[in-house]
Amino acid sequence: MESTVPLIQTFANQETIITSEHYPASFEISSDSFTPEYWQKNNKVIGQSIGRNTTYFFQQGSDKYVLRHYYRGGLPGKIFNDTYVYAGLKRTRMYKEFCLLEQLQQLDLPAPKMIGARILRDKHLYRGDLIMQQIPDAEDLYHLLQHTELEKADWHRIGRTLADFHKAGIFHADLNIHNVMMDMRGKVWVIDFDRGRQTQPKFSWQHSNMLRLKRSFDKEKAKHPNMFYKEDNWRTLSKAYQKRFL
Repeated sequence: MESTVPLIQTFANQETIITSEHYPASFEISSDSFTPEYWQKNNKVIGQSIGRNTTYFFQQGSDKYVLRHYYRGGLPGKIFNDTYVYAGLKRTRMYKEFCLLEQLQQLDLPAPKMIGARILRDKHLYRGDLIMQQIPDAEDLYHLLQHTELEKADWHRIGRTLADFHKAGIFHADLNIHNVMMDMRGKVWVIDFDRGRQTQPKFSWQHSNMLRLKRSFDKEKAKHPNMFYKEDNWRTLSKAYQKRFL
């Protein structure tokens, strides 16, 4: 399948804006679009997700969007915060995630639709941002399981959806229960593909991905004993995942 070619604009101030050919015509993307202050000034911000860093949700017309700034994690994040070494546009985190999300749309896999990305260069360093459509009426599994006990069919859908990504060779660098979502119709979505990639399907990395997700369930259950998750749920999910490969 031929990949979608992103639309790239580079400006004199070493700013590059990448847009999808599928983004809504009513959405006029500019440099300001990638700053939370712009949406706050125009009273468009409708929510925030505050974790290690803040993600902003805003509304433009009848559609809702997500604005995410890229930050480093772990020890490097304490030193460099949000800057990366520039080694060419196509090697930036924003460009790679943008292209992967566009590819997921072509593969008809349930992931957010891209709107645009921005890369700001400063000599040999860069930082950047991403705008994507918000998944309507969806909640990540971490928050969902705090108040809702899922049906067996829901756990089946989670397992089958993850298998579909893996069968297509989609490696997720941080598969955890914060990055798997379910909407009100029971459809399962996967988000946050920073450092993800499409590669040759292999049991080794697929198994490692699933073990990472399992550790995430166990970790949050230990922290929140009343969370609606038990070991049998994982067995149901895992069985559905494995059957998808048969």
